[in-house]
Amino acid sequence: MRFSRLPLLWRVFAINAALLALATLLLALTPVTIHASIALVEGVDLVVALVVMLAANLLLLRHTLAPINRLVERMRTVDLLRPGQRLVERGGVEVTELVRAFNQMLERLETERRDSGRRVLQAQEAERRRIASGLHDEVGQVLTGVLLRLDDEETKESVRQALEEVRRIARELRPEMLEHLGLVSALTELSRKFSEQSGIAVERRFADDLPQLSDDAELAVYRVAQESLTNVARHAHASRVELALESGAESVVLRVADDGRGMPEVENLNGHGGLRGMRERALLVGGVLAIKRGRAGGVEVRLEVPAGAPELAA
Repeated sequence: MRFSRLPLLWRVFAINAALLALATLLLALTPVTIHASIALVEGVDLVVALVVMLAANLLLLRHTLAPINRLVERMRTVDLLRPGQRLVERGGVEVTELVRAFNQMLERLETERRDSGRRVLQAQEAERRRIASGLHDEVGQVLTGVLLRLDDEETKESVRQALEEVRRIARELRPEMLEHLGLVSALTELSRKFSEQSGIAVERRFADDLPQLSDDAELAVYRVAQESLTNVARHAHASRVELALESGAESVVLRVADDGRGMPEVENLNGHGGLRGMRERALLVGGVLAIKRGRAGGVEVRLEVPAGAPELAA
């Protein structure tokens, strides 16, 4: 291995060790300081002193460069969907400045991600509303007109099924019940439809004294519940799901827990796909999302959203 490829700690240590060894060798070979009658004893003393100096040097270097090692590790593992991951600014002047610059960079990246995430979600919801309106107002009306002109009962039934599917997709894209009747009613209808389509029983537990949430926070809770139930239907092989809304400390807590087969831990940690989308929504309304193994052996999704969460910026 080339010397330049060694970690910084070992490169500095090697240089210091070489200098100390050279100084010790010169001292040992200088006739003014070494007497022949006790040369062996003095040689042992010099070797012991050299070992002690090298050990002390290594410990001091390890302590001095430890912040750089922590910085490298944090750079490998940092996740902008888990904000606030800062390093303590300590060590030498150069190391402290390096850590401070890294923390400032994280702050900028988190701010930029929040801003871009808000814009993306706003555009996404606007597009959903546009598509839902088109399906309901245009495609739905066309299918209804076709249905009225048909005489064959079998064809009528096929058109009715297509019309119902269009309406279902439109409802999923734009939860009108959330806008008109509120979060509890929307989740009740969502879970009813989920149970009807998947055959999985849903146990609903909605507290009566839930604090008021902003429109954006309610939409985030609804979308996380929707994505969680979709994941249960696709992957969990569950027979029962618990859907709960509870009061927290000036917050609302959503829990979706199934009794299925669970998920690989690495998938939970990486949070790819729909899981990353849920974390993104939680972050943008000041919420906290946790995904863990449920008490019944499946997966539990827990979202806590502060009451009065800020609206998404325009």
